[in-house]
Amino acid sequence: MAQKRTAFFVSDRTGITAEMLGHSLLTQFDEVSFNEVTLPFVDSVDKAHEAVRRINEQAVDDGARSIVISTLARTEIAQVVGMANALFLDCFEIFISPLERELGKSASHVIGRTHNVSDFVNYHHRIESVNYTLSHDDGLSSRDLTDADVILTGVSRSGKTPTCLYLAMQFGIRAANYPLIPEDFESMQLPEQLQPLRKKLYGLTIRPERLHRIRTERRPGSKYATLANCEFEVREAEALLRREGVPYLDATTKSVEELATTILQEARLIRRIY
Repeated sequence: MAQKRTAFFVSDRTGITAEMLGHSLLTQFDEVSFNEVTLPFVDSVDKAHEAVRRINEQAVDDGARSIVISTLARTEIAQVVGMANALFLDCFEIFISPLERELGKSASHVIGRTHNVSDFVNYHHRIESVNYTLSHDDGLSSRDLTDADVILTGVSRSGKTPTCLYLAMQFGIRAANYPLIPEDFESMQLPEQLQPLRKKLYGLTIRPERLHRIRTERRPGSKYATLANCEFEVREAEALLRREGVPYLDATTKSVEELATTILQEARLIRRIY
């Protein structure tokens, strides 16, 4: 039976950075089952004491001290949380102090530098990218397709929408997606709207068995969801993509993050960090 522990991600802002770093570290321990709890906006000493109370109560419930991964910028707040009955990993102390020594400069210790809207131009670009992606989902609109940074194509339910949204939200990529349908397989040609945009195209495919399960959840008992139809559509879609020289990825066992990162790299898209 896996050992059970609680991990707290404590931040003075959204907690996204602590979550991402902490979760990446904890996944290295296969024999431990972690209950991951995020405590965002711990931006005062009073809130720090409340966080300590929760952490200590959890340690009593678990019968083992918790793990705290902190991205608290202000030293006085971090010191309070550091008194909790927990292994306290202060990301600012771990990383900022060596950087200060190397650069010969003191860090500002200002709250909220990572995820804020102070850089209005970049923030606006990301929001516009998300809006563009939403309005160009699943072939809803072919208007302004030339403005896309990338256009994902493939059969229905192959993972195009979540990958596009991740590209837009995480990296500010204008990602459209356009489905391949049975009519395209009859002609064995790309949809007319996509033919001038081959250089922007990237395909996603999926194993028929997995596609069958996904479609059955969406439309049980339909021809659309049958294994035979899924096998036909996947086979024809891959043949069409190869014929048209469109690169494609198998999304069956890949996470959205893996798909997006591979597309960014292979399509040589500009990777913005927010």
